[in-house]
Amino acid sequence: MKKITLATAVIAVFSALVFLACNKEKGSYKLDVHMTDAPAAFEEVNVDIQEVKVKLRKDTSAWVSLSTNAGVYNLLGLQNGVDTLLATGILPSNFVQEIRLFLGTNNSIKVGGQTFPLVMDNGTQTKLMIKVDKELNGTLDSLIVDFDANLSVVLEGNGTYRLSPVLTLKN
Repeated sequence: MKKITLATAVIAVFSALVFLACNKEKGSYKLDVHMTDAPAAFEEVNVDIQEVKVKLRKDTSAWVSLSTNAGVYNLLGLQNGVDTLLATGILPSNFVQEIRLFLGTNNSIKVGGQTFPLVMDNGTQTKLMIKVDKELNGTLDSLIVDFDANLSVVLEGNGTYRLSPVLTLKN
C-alpha cells in the first residue's frame, strides 16, 4: 500500500511540474525598460517621464501600462554606461512591437547657470514612440532607451529651447 501511495505522490508532483512549465511558456514575461543618454554640451537636460506603455503582437491594438517610476530625469546624469530603471511589468506575450513614453510638461534645460523651459509642440503630455519588434528572452528581459539630449534640444532663433525628442533602442 505504501508503494502505491509513494508512486501516486511522485506522479502528482511530476504532473504539477509539467503543468507549471507549460503555463510558463504560455504565460508571463517580465520586462524592464531602462533609459540612458549620450554626452551633450549642456549643464542639465531634464525630462518629465509620466508613463511607459508597450504594445505587444501586431494582431492586437492593446497597450500594456508598465509600473513606471514617474519623475523628472536629468538625462546628462545617465551617460557613460549609466542608466536608470524607468518601468517594469509582466507581459502576457513575449513579443514587444513598440514602446511609448509619455512626457509631462515639467521639462527644462540648464545652460550657463540659467534654467529654461523646454517647449514642446503641443504643450501638454506628449507620446514618444519607439519601434522595438523584439521577442523577449526567457522570464526577464531588459530594453534600454537612449534619449539623445544632444539631438533632442533645439535652440530656436527667438532664444526658446524646443524639445524634439530623438530616441533609439540600444542593444
